Amino acid sequence: MAKDTKKKKADKKARVAQKQEKKATKTEKKQSKRPREDDSDAEDADLDAILAEYQKKQEQFLKVTETPCDPPSPRSFATLVASPSNDTELFLFGGEYYNGALATFFNDLFVYKINSDSWRKITSPNTPLPRSGQGGNAGGIYLFGGEFSSPKQGTFYHYNDFWRLDPGAREWTKLEGKGGPPARSGHRMTYFKNYIVLYGGFQDTSQQTRYLQDVWLYDTQRFVWHAPVFPSASQKPDARSSFSLLPHESGAVIYGGYSRVKATTNAGKATKGGRPGTKVTMKPVIHQDTWFLRITPPSAEAPANAVPTVRWERRKRPANAPNPPRAGATQAYHKGRGICFGGVHDVEESEEGIDSEFFNQLFAYNIDRNRFFQLSLRRPRTSGKKAVPASERGRRGRGKADEEELLRNLALIENKGSLDEDGEGMDITAGTESKDDDEEDTKIEKPVKWEMPLPRHGAQLAVQDDVLYIYGGTFEKGDQEFTFDEMWSIDLGKLDGVKEMFRRELEDWQGTDDEESDDEDDEGSSDGSEDEEEAPEPGTPATSVAVEDMAEQNQINAEGVEEDATETEAPAKADDLPHPRPFESLRDFFTRSSHEWQNTVLEKTKYERDSGDQSVKEIRKRAFNGAEQKWWDCREEIQALEDEQEAAGISEVVALDQRGGEGAGARRR
Repeated sequence: MAKDTKKKKADKKARVAQKQEKKATKTEKKQSKRPREDDSDAEDADLDAILAEYQKKQEQFLKVTETPCDPPSPRSFATLVASPSNDTELFLFGGEYYNGALATFFNDLFVYKINSDSWRKITSPNTPLPRSGQGGNAGGIYLFGGEFSSPKQGTFYHYNDFWRLDPGAREWTKLEGKGGPPARSGHRMTYFKNYIVLYGGFQDTSQQTRYLQDVWLYDTQRFVWHAPVFPSASQKPDARSSFSLLPHESGAVIYGGYSRVKATTNAGKATKGGRPGTKVTMKPVIHQDTWFLRITPPSAEAPANAVPTVRWERRKRPANAPNPPRAGATQAYHKGRGICFGGVHDVEESEEGIDSEFFNQLFAYNIDRNRFFQLSLRRPRTSGKKAVPASERGRRGRGKADEEELLRNLALIENKGSLDEDGEGMDITAGTESKDDDEEDTKIEKPVKWEMPLPRHGAQLAVQDDVLYIYGGTFEKGDQEFTFDEMWSIDLGKLDGVKEMFRRELEDWQGTDDEESDDEDDEGSSDGSEDEEEAPEPGTPATSVAVEDMAEQNQINAEGVEEDATETEAPAKADDLPHPRPFESLRDFFTRSSHEWQNTVLEKTKYERDSGDQSVKEIRKRAFNGAEQKWWDCREEIQALEDEQEAAGISEVVALDQRGGEGAGARRR
């Protein structure tokens, strides 16, 4: 037994030695094949090469690209911001386009090169989702919130995410911060020292449009949000959206805005008590008041987490304000004043129609003096000059010709041109075409017009190097809404005419044809050939369709192709009962769908005995039980949708089919 044990140990040692010898031989062969440089470890060198190759591929995938392109497609409610680091650039982001049938939202970023009159499209993997109505400011380029809707605008939702754009690197950064503002659209942002100031806007719930009056400050040094608390007895502005928010050395100033308030009217019918009935409607209000938000930063001795002191101060009504009052004329800041253009004044004739008047006037609002000044174009003077003798005209003419020739020769020398034998200048366009677009001597001049752009509202305004740029805007005629596909510029110092940067013809309105096709479908077209973007069936969850629409449209916009007419089919449901929506409580769900649940109860008990003896209270109780059961049955599915939407910065999905369209009109203004 002992001999067998010794033999086994000896065999084992022999096998181990043989393996070690083979391993050493293989290692020697590998090392002989590898080049040795500076006694470096070959395995580490190979690993570095692999990592370098991986990093190169990753950089290629994540690289921000900038490519020349045509002017952006028509859109409204976008963000146009002057670059804070380069006075020859403008940035345009997002927006929406509505052709009467479908709404398309964008998340593309464009750069307009002022000197070369050229557009560049920026693509980046880290880009905000498509949206419109987002707030932005030029104290640095920051964006917050905005809204997105399904193509048919049956459902839409607001964002509550916060982004910063590096104008030099063209790179987006999502700023994460707890306790920030709730989701909204139609708000405004400006800057004060190291703070971003956000105010107002609106939220759409399943019942109504709720306008906001809260103030938020974002500390760009500590990366935190502050929500100042005002005393309950202190005065503060009414809730509103689409107002002007202008920076000031001691805070910020707001003017105007739009909101809808509840108003009680006579319904024309008498109640059981014999008194006339009343009806509550939402009345549009165009605000004309001005408020100053005074911000006092913490003192140097204050703790690191000290919050600025903020209070509202009501100012007098501005002098010489635009009359009649108008919405959609938000101001751009320029050297202590706000510049506004256009706007619309609505006169509600009845519940069915609105008569609107559009404007194309240009105003400057002096912030310190609290006064408006109308700006008019200045035509060059052509009369009132003294008569010049013919002999002097000849001498002046020859002198001017000599001066022009000298300047032309200098230009040729600077551009490395040459003169021909006759002394005339050779064509130098070939040499200038190869120059960089950013060079000053390639600045392209546009023809000047002496008429203001057509009336409109909601135009995007930006001021860069004392020049006002007017992009887009919308105009309404009857039930049709046109989005201008153009951009203009006005020198605010000279006011010497309007320059057309680009202009394209308006697209055809598709609303009338679409409405006719919808009527035909309602009358009995059920062969399955209708557009897949039609509104979902009564039992189909509108939120699921909206989320699928957003995912598909975001992918299409990222690829830079036109939106296809077909959309993802709505998931079929096993019943036609109302379906809860994300972020909707049981109480809100029953309030929205109680009428349908009560009809369901009545339909089920129609053929039951003693069904006519049910009281209204019993019917409502059975309806609530049904809604409660449905709400809990769908809870797991709805929570999954809520998690997906929260990750995308979405806080609530709203359907307008239960609202009578009141929110849609508010959003357009």
